[in-house]
Amino acid sequence: MSVPYETAAYESAESPESPEEHLARLLGRALNSFELPDETLRRLDCALAHDSALHSAHHSAGLHRRVYRHTWLLADGSALTLWELVHNTVPGGEQHHEVYLDEEELRALGPCSGLGPQPDGPELELVVPAEPVELSCLPAPRHVYVPDGSADHARRLLRRAENADRPGTELAARLASASAHEITQAFGGPGRSRLGFSLYEHAFLLADGAELSVWEVEHTATPDGRHMCEVYASEDAARRAMERRAAQVS
Repeated sequence: MSVPYETAAYESAESPESPEEHLARLLGRALNSFELPDETLRRLDCALAHDSALHSAHHSAGLHRRVYRHTWLLADGSALTLWELVHNTVPGGEQHHEVYLDEEELRALGPCSGLGPQPDGPELELVVPAEPVELSCLPAPRHVYVPDGSADHARRLLRRAENADRPGTELAARLASASAHEITQAFGGPGRSRLGFSLYEHAFLLADGAELSVWEVEHTATPDGRHMCEVYASEDAARRAMERRAAQVS
């Protein structure tokens, strides 16, 4: 599970993560985060907002290399960017995350970065133009799906949901074709520490290539303080339910 990531032209779309949480998650999964200069980390301590975007992607013969651009708006009005490389080009095929301060460092890595010349063979490549854009226009990174009994996971998730307005049979039928999934924790919400609220996005990759997410709310905002699981078809519906539950026990 990966954990489960605003002002003027740099005003980003509302994010469930704070800049500090997003940075911590990025550094926590990067194998080489210890190589970042201390001065860079000190500057990021004062970040006011952040956004992320897929910069480039290369897929060939079962291998993938993706580069994400993570940008923070700092308190002095400047912006600082870190470049994340995600790839499975190491022996064993496991997915690795690396982070770099300079895009040129990635280019120096050659084919491993997805930015340099690529090996021959059938491939699918996506390169996103690097023209300056407002952070509010940057899309969130794609999900990183894992094929791990995803249809069974969807059935178990819907079965343990206790809310009467949980997703119905039509959505359950679609999720029966799930071939991979990713679980990500979302942050923010009413009285999270006091009432034990946790919000998770369960993103599924379906057999037809479509993507579908359902949102799980776990909490103890019940009359007897017991743990309860609710599932909703959208993040908005899940957050509204959290607000209602919090108001009922306040």
